[in-house]
Amino acid sequence: MPHNVLHLPGELTLKSLLGEARGRGAGGLHLSAGAVPHVRIEGEVVRLERPALTEAEVRGWAEALLRMGGVEQGLDVDFCFDDPDHGRFRANHFRHRRGTGISLKCIPSQLRDLEALGLPPSLYGFTELNTGMVLVAGPGGCGKSSTLAALIQRINETRREHIITIEDPIEFLFPPARCNVTQRQIGAHTRSFEAALRAALREDPDVVLVSELRDLETIRTAVVAAETGHLVFGTLHTRDAASTVSRLLDVFPAKEQEQVRTMLAASLRAVLCQRLMPRAGGGARVPAYELLPITPAVAALIRDGRTHQIPSMLQIGRKQGMIDLDTRLEEMVEQGLITGETARRNAKNRTRFPGASDGA
Repeated sequence: MPHNVLHLPGELTLKSLLGEARGRGAGGLHLSAGAVPHVRIEGEVVRLERPALTEAEVRGWAEALLRMGGVEQGLDVDFCFDDPDHGRFRANHFRHRRGTGISLKCIPSQLRDLEALGLPPSLYGFTELNTGMVLVAGPGGCGKSSTLAALIQRINETRREHIITIEDPIEFLFPPARCNVTQRQIGAHTRSFEAALRAALREDPDVVLVSELRDLETIRTAVVAAETGHLVFGTLHTRDAASTVSRLLDVFPAKEQEQVRTMLAASLRAVLCQRLMPRAGGGARVPAYELLPITPAVAALIRDGRTHQIPSMLQIGRKQGMIDLDTRLEEMVEQGLITGETARRNAKNRTRFPGASDGA
């Protein structure tokens, strides 16, 4: 995909805002008519000492960015662009009560490995698989895209295969290494995730990344791809490993449940759920995670429709590489990475952190 490079010599105010966001190490920049600009720093939204933006300002910036992103105007539009001075950004254009809004995500200029992201290098083991499905789940803004980018880049550097990514929009750009990487964007290069995934199966891929498993047909095609000899990576907006598996199954009609359980038990390889936590003492947020490798015992639970037993399996499966969220939170408190209050606030079972307050 050609880089969508922003060249706005007359828009010095927008350029300065992009620069300020990068300079502060912000993860995002929010521009909204009738409000002052805000940046998101370590999970918190901080207002900038600037005048409130007018509708004319924000609308003008939005139109310029949409042109540079190569997309048409609409009520809600996702796209990416590159600024030669301040790097790559993902943008969402939207309308609201006061007028126009733009939410921008700052994409890191370099691909970061798992260690830099605060995740265990053992996750690289999933990049050595030849077939199956690996899912990274969690709420929005929890680092799922960065984690997947680290895994795909490891494959790019260590294998000689064809990787196809299907994204909306394309965020991280993968430089040529040992693999042939084909990146496709919804809207610009294909109609939908489902259409692109079906087409990918005819494009001789070894590895397929689907940036979001949004609907029944996309999930169905992804499961078939994983079952028929491809390695598939994808994301879901789910809170933990058990709900991720349930979400995959629940989208299918009741008459298909038995067949889908069998297919998923055979093809699912791992579920990683993550969220970002404020670091004790301040600084860059740290990821807490829950990891569910699909062992034969877990596969049997999926096949037999006993997914409600997965949380119990997580708590006793450490020798099989499993770790539940609360156990990881306890480790992070012991390591001084997060406070007990943060752990309690995010725990599934708050009674495991009796010494911490609710922060109310």
